[in-house]
Amino acid sequence: MSFMMPYWHVTGSQNLSNETYKTTPERFMAKTQKMVEEYTVRNEGPRNYPVVRPPAGGDVYMVARPWDFWPIIELEEEMSYPFHLSSMDWQHGFSLQPANINIQIVPKYEHVFTLTPNSSGEFSVICNEYCGIGHHLMIGKIQVVNNSSEISVGHSF
Repeated sequence: MSFMMPYWHVTGSQNLSNETYKTTPERFMAKTQKMVEEYTVRNEGPRNYPVVRPPAGGDVYMVARPWDFWPIIELEEEMSYPFHLSSMDWQHGFSLQPANINIQIVPKYEHVFTLTPNSSGEFSVICNEYCGIGHHLMIGKIQVVNNSSEISVGHSF
């Protein structure tokens, strides 16, 4: 078992490698707000959330808070992005569906991983750590666009 776990991590493409840094909710929200102000392309949905499209290879920030993920992210297919996550309150889970990417989001830590979408469409971010009475409402959105099109909804990884 001591050999298989590290071996499977490297060869099995099962576990997502990530980095974690100490932060504060205020510092992380400031970085997220700066990204939103710089790269918002439109607003969407009943809450009029910003849809943010950072440049290919640019840092992407998403906040977990009661009971949603903010903002909506739009990425280009086949491009890689450093993806930053943090919680504003308590522990949440980041589950990108149907890609089966799962990360625990812990307050006062910034979790960073590389995300390279390989198909266009609209993907749900679901909280998979029970976080209170509104947990069932905690759904975010990542939209992936083909380099030659605007938005393509309905396709999955």
